[in-house]
Order: sequence, then C-alpha cells, then structure tokens
Amino acid sequence: MRLLCVSVNHRDTEDTEIAQRNLAVPPTTTRDAVLLLTHSRDFYTIDLVSQALARRGVRPIRFNTDLFPSSIKLSARAGDERTAHLFTEAGEQISATEVRAVWARKLWSPRMADDLDQRYHSICVGESIAALEGFLDSLHDAHWVNDLQHQRAAENKQRQLRLAARAGLRVPRTIVTNDPTAARQFFAETNGQTVAKLLRPIAVSMGDDTPFVYTNRVREKDLDHAEALRHSPMVFQELIPKACELRVAYVAGKTFAGALDASGTSRGQTDWRRVAPEECRWQKAQVPTEVANDLQALMSELGLVFGAVDLICTPSGEYVFLEVNPGGEWGMLERDLGLPISEAIAEALLEDQSYVNSHRHTEQR
Repeated sequence: MRLLCVSVNHRDTEDTEIAQRNLAVPPTTTRDAVLLLTHSRDFYTIDLVSQALARRGVRPIRFNTDLFPSSIKLSARAGDERTAHLFTEAGEQISATEVRAVWARKLWSPRMADDLDQRYHSICVGESIAALEGFLDSLHDAHWVNDLQHQRAAENKQRQLRLAARAGLRVPRTIVTNDPTAARQFFAETNGQTVAKLLRPIAVSMGDDTPFVYTNRVREKDLDHAEALRHSPMVFQELIPKACELRVAYVAGKTFAGALDASGTSRGQTDWRRVAPEECRWQKAQVPTEVANDLQALMSELGLVFGAVDLICTPSGEYVFLEVNPGGEWGMLERDLGLPISEAIAEALLEDQSYVNSHRHTEQR
C-alpha cells in the first residue's frame, strides 16, 4: 500500500474509502520487522541496535514517540489488531502483523504542535498517550524488550532495593521521607555519611535543556533547610566508600561491565556522571559470578530482559547494588570498551522464545 492511499491528506472521499478498505482487510504480511521505541533526539545506541538487527536480516523501524501525533500517524480498529498501522515521519509504513519484536528503549511524552490552543493541550496529550497505548497493546504477540508493564513496575526504586536484598545483593541503608526529623535522624545514624537523590530523574535526556539532578553529598548545614522537604520527599542513602563504580549492561542473562574510578576527579566523587571525559576513562570489568547470579535472580524477579545496573565496588572488594534503570545508557561502554551490547540486544529481540510466547498467547485468547 502506498502512503498516498492512506487518508492522511483527505484529498477526496474516494481515496478515503479506499484507505479504509485497505486498512480493514490487510494483505498477508511477513513478520520481519522490529519496532524501536525511542525519541527524536536519541542517537548512537539506537543506531547500533538498528544496524545489528539489519545484519540479521530483519527490518528495524524507528518510532520516535515524541513525534506522535504531530508527525506520526497511526490507525487501528478496536478489537482487531490486524488493522493497526503506523506511518512514521520518514514515510515508513508498518502493520502490527509485521512486528516480530519491540525494543522499548524510550517512551516520550507527545510533542504537541505550536499552534495548538493551550486550553486543549493537556486533553490532546492525554488522548495521544491513550491512543499510543492502544496501538502498543495491538503488539501483544510480539517479543518485548522490556515488557512495558514489567518495566514500569521496575522503575519503583524502593521495590528494586527490596528485591535486590532478597536476591542476595548488598544494598545501602536508605530512607525515603518528607519528614525533616526523620532525615536528621538518618544523617546521625550514618555518622554524616549521607547522600541525597531523587526517586525519578528530572531531566528527560542528557542533551535536553531540563536541569539534571545528580546524587549529592548531604552536609550538616544542608539540614538547616530540611523543612523544605514538605514540598517533596527525597531519598537519603548511606554513602558507600568506593574503589570504583560499575555500570553493568544486563542483557538476557549476560553482563557487560565497565568500571570507573572517579575518586580523584574534581566533581565526580559522589556521582560519576559529573566527571569530565578527560578526567577518567572507562575500564573493562568483570562482575563476580556470585554477584552476576544475584543480578540474574533480581532481573528475573523484575521481569526484565535488559537493564543498566549501577554497582559500587568498595575498597574491601564488596559489591553494593544501587539501582537498575530499565532504559539506562550503555553506549559509552560499547564505544570505549568495544563491548558487544548492541549485538546482545539484537539477539535478545530475535530469540526463538518470542515465537513460543506468541503461540502461547494465541492459544490463551
């Protein structure tokens, strides 16, 4: 079907009727596409995975979710996923029946057109999100990395820490509170060795103009302003001594680790993301077997195929779990260390188990 046949421009009634008939009765299709959910300012890692998929003979389709509905169009008839179609801003067309797998790398809020009346902005955003969720539901027979429900549940940092401890990982003492008295008490319990962080990042990407809030050391004088917690709770965590910090890309049971020693840098002692590139470099690292097994147990419990895990290795050689980001960054590890993470993600997307799951879901419907 040519894009011109779809009722995008509404040239005349005849074209509209043709488009509706074509969408209602889709032709036999080959399930050879992988949908890559991301946003228009995402580069490098998305391209690496796209290229790895293409080398395996499948068709990667990039879906910049922030461009829906302004530049991307979708259409679906309720109750029949065979009629679900997506038209990207690049002119690519894809049917839900063609999608073998979905990489849920990033899901972005809709970017609305500048000429939209602000009185209707929130309504249009809400309707767009609902329509997008409906379209993604039509892909329930595809293999997801990660399953959206599991991914959203896994973003609960308190749940992460609880399940990590249950899996055998050491976790730092942590309190989430908007009570100034509780914050001061925790500071005392840790002998002033405390950091503060957010439950969710404020910035939507490192290249965005939105301020990025890093993990910060809490000083005693900071507690003079603890009453400000009435505006929002914060996470307070014991400061863990570091020999190095690790970013581990976990992909379907495999771990790809890089280590960074930011202790001698000007700004990175508390949060390595503040380090200037010339101050220290990533080094290849190995996750001990016992820790890797505990991570696998945690990821299995969370229902995640992929996650970017942050660990600290203490001077005594103990590994401490901080968090896992289901959509975290790993491009620097592949770029600087040559770790084949994109290849592993492509393999995870195309694993044969996806077809077993698909048939199982079909039988259950």
